[in-house]
Amino acid sequence: MSLWSAILLACACAFATKLAGYAIPARWLHSPRMLRVAGALTVALLASLTVMNTFASGAALVLDARLAALAVAALALWLRAPFLLVVLLGAGAAGVVRWV
Repeated sequence: MSLWSAILLACACAFATKLAGYAIPARWLHSPRMLRVAGALTVALLASLTVMNTFASGAALVLDARLAALAVAALALWLRAPFLLVVLLGAGAAGVVRWV
């Protein structure tokens, strides 16, 4: 399978999945159980993306400036800093660690 065939197949699958969403009854989507599941899935996916982007480089496990940036950002969030400040502190920490 060529790259473009795989891309077109993925696009078709995504479109079919979105189209199938219209066939689901609205009462299923607005049930308390579905809202809890959707919220939990969102948090789990975001956490897994954060871990993969922090610790992975290709197929290898790495500990570099990204870990320091995540630690500083987590500390800023724990101290309830505004989001923009969290981003700037994380970027600054990564810059300082890479510079050193």
